[in-house]
Amino acid sequence: MRVGMGCDIHPFDPSSKLFLGGVFFPSCSGLKGHSDADVVLHAVCDAILGAAGLGDIGEHFPDTDAAYKGKESIFFLEKVIQLVRQKGFYVGNIDITILAEIPKISPRKQEMRNIIASVCEIDPDRVNIKATTTEKLGAIGRSEGIATYAVATLESLRSDNG
Repeated sequence: MRVGMGCDIHPFDPSSKLFLGGVFFPSCSGLKGHSDADVVLHAVCDAILGAAGLGDIGEHFPDTDAAYKGKESIFFLEKVIQLVRQKGFYVGNIDITILAEIPKISPRKQEMRNIIASVCEIDPDRVNIKATTTEKLGAIGRSEGIATYAVATLESLRSDNG
């Protein structure tokens, strides 16, 4: 088994749409980024890539490449899963913590779990999502953006634990 950690943070951008964990939140401004700035999926990608020893999301999908401009982050997760499969691994589980004052995450957590689990080809009970505020402290507390931490485990497809 291998373990990886990911983290991402983006500031709000009123001119964009908010996607978290592949779910659209129409009641809130989006996040600023080269792609759709889905901090949840970016952190998950980094956690999975880290566990596989494959670097980070910026190495695979640089923000200097126009091909990724405005891209939905579900695309990145799909590609990351392909990469880890090629390396002989599958996702064991993912644990996600979202730090945000807005929007309210709880009502949409199951949707996010289902989307992430589907792309990762695992049961939704292997994806856990927690949300917390920063009690009004710092940039997140002032509702200037959203941050996410993720931890992922990978297991070997091969019996020799390659």
